[in-house]
Amino acid sequence: MASWSAPTFSLVEYFESQTVFQCGYCKNVACSVSNGMWAHSLTVQDYQDLIDRGWRRSGKYLYKPVMNKTCCPQYTIRCRPLQFQPSKSHKKVLKKMLKFLAKGEISKGSCEDEPMDSTMEDAVAGDFALINKLDIKCDLKTLSSDLKGGIESEEKKKENSLKKEGSKELIHPQAIEEKLGSGEPSHSVKVHIGPKPGKGADLSKPPCRKAKEMRKERKRLKLMQQNSAGAFEGFQAQGQPASLLPKAKSNQPKSLEDLIFESLPENASHKLEFTRFLVDSPLEAEYPANGPECGYGSFHQQYWLDGKIIAVGVIDILPYCVSSVYLYYDPDYSFLSLGVYSALREIAFTKQLHERASQLSYYYMGFYIHSCPKMRYKGQYRPSDLLCPETYVWVPIEQCLPSLDNSKYCRFNQDPQAVDEGRSQDLNRLRVLHRRSTMPYAVYKNYQEDPSEEEGVLEYANLVGQKCAERMLLFRN
Repeated sequence: MASWSAPTFSLVEYFESQTVFQCGYCKNVACSVSNGMWAHSLTVQDYQDLIDRGWRRSGKYLYKPVMNKTCCPQYTIRCRPLQFQPSKSHKKVLKKMLKFLAKGEISKGSCEDEPMDSTMEDAVAGDFALINKLDIKCDLKTLSSDLKGGIESEEKKKENSLKKEGSKELIHPQAIEEKLGSGEPSHSVKVHIGPKPGKGADLSKPPCRKAKEMRKERKRLKLMQQNSAGAFEGFQAQGQPASLLPKAKSNQPKSLEDLIFESLPENASHKLEFTRFLVDSPLEAEYPANGPECGYGSFHQQYWLDGKIIAVGVIDILPYCVSSVYLYYDPDYSFLSLGVYSALREIAFTKQLHERASQLSYYYMGFYIHSCPKMRYKGQYRPSDLLCPETYVWVPIEQCLPSLDNSKYCRFNQDPQAVDEGRSQDLNRLRVLHRRSTMPYAVYKNYQEDPSEEEGVLEYANLVGQKCAERMLLFRN
C-alpha cells in the first residue's frame, strides 16, 4: 500500500462480516453484534458524520452495533450544553471536589451511589462498545506509586503527636483506613469527638440558640427581604448606608461554570490543574480560521493533583461537538467521582468552544443502553437526545424512554413515512482506493474479479451514508 506524508482524506478498510462476541452488559455469550472497519486516517468532518449515523471509535477501530440484532441496543446520546443545568447529584460531586481542594475534606460514602465509576469487571476484552470514557475505570497507580508509602508513617506520627497533646480531635482508625484507600496525600480524615455523657460542655464552642429565637430571626430576615425596596428607603431616610441592608437571596440557580470555576482560598489544601495536548489517533488535526483555537482532532486532558497525575481523559473535538472517548483514572481517587466530574468539566469546555466556533454546540457521551439499568445514568445529563437507529434524526430522550420501557429496540422517529435521508443512493459514486489509485466504484468494477464483492460494498455504503461514501476512500486489495 502506498504511504502518505500528510493525508487530507479518510482511508478505511471495511470488515464485511459482522462481529459477534460476549456482551459486557448482560454478560451473555455470542449475543453482541456489530459492524466494523479500520480507519487508517479520518477527517474530523467524516467522523462527525459517522457518529451521527451510530458509529463510534475505539482507537482506530470504528464499530456500529447492529441494533435490531444485538442483545443490548446502544443508542448514540448527545447532551445540549447550552441549555444544560447540573442536577442535585451533579452539584454534589462538584461541591465535594471543592471541599476536598479547599479543606482536604473527604465525604464518607461518597462513591457508593456514583454509577459512572464502574469497574473493569463490567468490561470484557474485545468488547469495543465498553471502551467509553464514562463507562470504565483504568489503573493509574504506576503514576503515583510513591503515594501510599509515606501516608501510613505520617499518620502514625500525627496520631502519636495528638495523643501526647491530649487533643479532643482524634484520628479514628477507620478513618485512617479510608484515607489509605483513597490515596489522599497530605491531610488526615478527622472525626470530632463530642463531650461524653456527664461531662461539661465544650466552652470553646458558641452557646446553642433556642429554636424559638432562631425562627423569629428567620422570619424577620424574610420580611426584610420581601420589602427590600421599602427598607432601602427607610435606611436612606435615617442616613444608613445601603451596604448595611440585608442582601436578598437570588433564586437564580448557580450555573455549571459558577460551580466548576469557583475560586479557592489562597491556603487551599490541594491544587488541581489541567493540561491538554494532541494525541495519536486516526483523526487528522485541522486548524480552520473559524474553528476553536486548539483546532479539531483528538486530545488528551490531564488532571494533575498537587503535581501528580490522577486522571487522563481522551476527547475528540469535531465540527459540531466534543465527543467523549474514554477516561483513565487512579482508583485511589474514586471518592472524587472523577467520571462524573470530568464529564461536567467537558460540558463546560464545550460551551467555551462554542463561543469561538458557534456551530460546535453538543457534547456526545457515547452510547446509552436502556436495557442495562446500570448504564442509564447518561440520561441524567439533560437536556439530551437519542439518535433514531433507522432514520438517524435526533429525538429528545423524554420522548424515547416510554418506548424503551416496552422494547429494547425502538424506532424513535414517530413519522412512519420518514426514511434515512442520508442513505446511499448511488453506489457508482462511492470512492475506492485500488492499486494506489483513487477511482469511483463505477470504474473499480472493471477490476473487480468477484461479483459477490458488490454486496459487501453496498452494505458499507448504506452504513456510512452517501456523503461519507463519496468522500472517504474504501481500500480494496
